[in-house]
Amino acid sequence: MEMISKLTTEMRNEKSKNLDQMTIDEILELMNEEDKMVPDAVKAVLPEIGQAVAYVKEALLNGGSVFYIGAGTSGRIGLLDAVECPPTFSTSADKVQAVLAGGEASLFKAIEGAEDNQNQGVKDLEVRKVSKRDVVIGIAASGRTPYVKGALEYASFIGAKVVSLTSNKHSEISKYADVAIEVVTGPEVLTGSTRLKAATAHKMILNMISTASMIKFGKVYQNLMVDVNASNYKLKERAKMIVSEATGVPYSEAEHVLEETNYEVKPAIVKILTGTDPETAKSKLIQANGFVREAVNSN
Repeated sequence: MEMISKLTTEMRNEKSKNLDQMTIDEILELMNEEDKMVPDAVKAVLPEIGQAVAYVKEALLNGGSVFYIGAGTSGRIGLLDAVECPPTFSTSADKVQAVLAGGEASLFKAIEGAEDNQNQGVKDLEVRKVSKRDVVIGIAASGRTPYVKGALEYASFIGAKVVSLTSNKHSEISKYADVAIEVVTGPEVLTGSTRLKAATAHKMILNMISTASMIKFGKVYQNLMVDVNASNYKLKERAKMIVSEATGVPYSEAEHVLEETNYEVKPAIVKILTGTDPETAKSKLIQANGFVREAVNSN
């Protein structure tokens, strides 16, 4: 295993060697300048991100699931993306799951030793019954976290599609990946603190993977989140706005139709645009595999 001192994410940033002597304004300006490097680093790995999206789309279309697995900050970033999929896209909780070293307790308190248990990464995927239909995305800024390494090795062995997300080239976990996303953001302002640039890049990439996959899974019409789960007042108001924007009807009519469709946005849109009743709209959506545009354009 590579010595940690050799990793890009562990190297000292020449621009911040006098960090402790800088003024507050100087610190913030330097951090802001360093953060500007992140989008370019992400752009450099867009082809690999695209391949990951293709894997996720295929898994979802075939009844599979997506598993983000990581330790510490990496695991929590995976969780942030996973928990937003049900309200945003009305996916079931099992479709995009986050697997964290140390379990739920690690959400609120750092359990650093948990990342060193390679076998636990395997066990945590076994408990979730990960299969060859699924995609496992291992997140580790260093690219060498034993917990993640064990999980990806196991996922590869059982035939699941494997994606590694790291911030170092030629990382350990990339050896087990069908596609390796190595987004190199360079040494951190605070040496080794990968919750900074590396984590920001990883958050951006997971946003891309989940959003693009859901678009290709029929969860979006135009640029509207038409599968939003209207489970509270804010989301019900958003649902009304979406229906109104998608169809051009007044807000009040959008509200009336949504009441007829039990606040399901997709059938409401199809009902209005095709002039049918709610049941026919739902039937059209089923025939179109949930894609609103295809349902609207069907005979």
